[in-house]
Amino acid sequence: MSWDPPSPRVRELIRQGAEIALNPRPEWLAEIDAATLAGEARRAIAADPVLAAATRRTNRSNLLFWAAANVRAPGQPVPANDDAAPLAIARDLVRRGLDESALDSYRVGEAVAARLWTQIACSLTSDTDELREVLDVSLRSIAAFVDATVAAISLRMRAERAALTQGSHAERRETVILLLDGAPITGAETRLGYALDRTHTAAVVWSDDPDADLRQLDRAADALAGAARPLSVVASAATRWVWVHGRPDPGDLRAALDRLPAVRVALGSPAAGVDGFRRSHHDALTTQRLLARLTPAHRLAAFDEVELVALVTQDSESADRFVTRTLGALETAPVELRAAVRAFIAEQCNASRAAARLFTHRNTLLRRLARADRLLPRPLAGRAVEVGAALEILHWRG
Repeated sequence: MSWDPPSPRVRELIRQGAEIALNPRPEWLAEIDAATLAGEARRAIAADPVLAAATRRTNRSNLLFWAAANVRAPGQPVPANDDAAPLAIARDLVRRGLDESALDSYRVGEAVAARLWTQIACSLTSDTDELREVLDVSLRSIAAFVDATVAAISLRMRAERAALTQGSHAERRETVILLLDGAPITGAETRLGYALDRTHTAAVVWSDDPDADLRQLDRAADALAGAARPLSVVASAATRWVWVHGRPDPGDLRAALDRLPAVRVALGSPAAGVDGFRRSHHDALTTQRLLARLTPAHRLAAFDEVELVALVTQDSESADRFVTRTLGALETAPVELRAAVRAFIAEQCNASRAAARLFTHRNTLLRRLARADRLLPRPLAGRAVEVGAALEILHWRG
């Protein structure tokens, strides 16, 4: 798409506006991110932490790409964004089984970006003729840029889809998807090289670091299985779905993750047979979504640790109100007071066991419990369930 070059004055105004867009306000980025991840059509992307993070990176990449082009050559057509972020998300969308309809988020982002750009343009000049020309050129430029970028990503998605239909990886992934969907499959164990009649623990192994060495994901999958061989499926470039027999050793896994700083792991609950294969995977996905939503600081969690928190934090605003109402001043008290109460409740209100769990003296624990009790809106006695739930939310929220 092309248009007549704008006047020198309008080119200068577009350049000034593009310089503003090169340093976007946080609230602009938040608005674009919220819009591109909202709605039923984008639910699958918003629910997947890796795809959601990739979408946010792509939003920034597109905004900065267009702005930088208009600083260099104001008012000239901008080619498709061929940076790593938008092309990487094409691969991940295909590997999640999504089609080009997922690119609807680009149109939503375009609408928000056009409105924000209009606000910038209106701040540059009060001359209506200048403003009309600025908006005429720049809004056509934004639309043409998004069209070109979406076309490039669609082309990449078709290439990725063709690649995925060939080879053993595609067969293994297809078999796993059919198992997860409950379809009857003959010879699944032979295709996967993995026994299904045992107890399984599923895991989601992923990285939200765009610069991560993705070989770390495969090393983490091996660490989950110990000396055995895991079943590992590439769910996206930065995500592996993994199954191992039995239950991974927590100590060994934590030690392995210390050597793999870019990796995060969400574990499902151990369960037997094909049904357990499915259920443990869904538990791992629930755990991953919780970690991504609440706790950037936590790199490892198991479903049995976070099941309650996952249930009560689906509505984050209600969960926040529950924490504040239940804990009162304890919510912002020193961390050792909250840890004392959390350990006390976890040990069924046994002070000696709680002190041992915290590696502290029993009298020290009792003093902390007494201080914490004074900060609670109502005494801990008789409200251990509510207080314990609120403290778990705080712990996993970080």
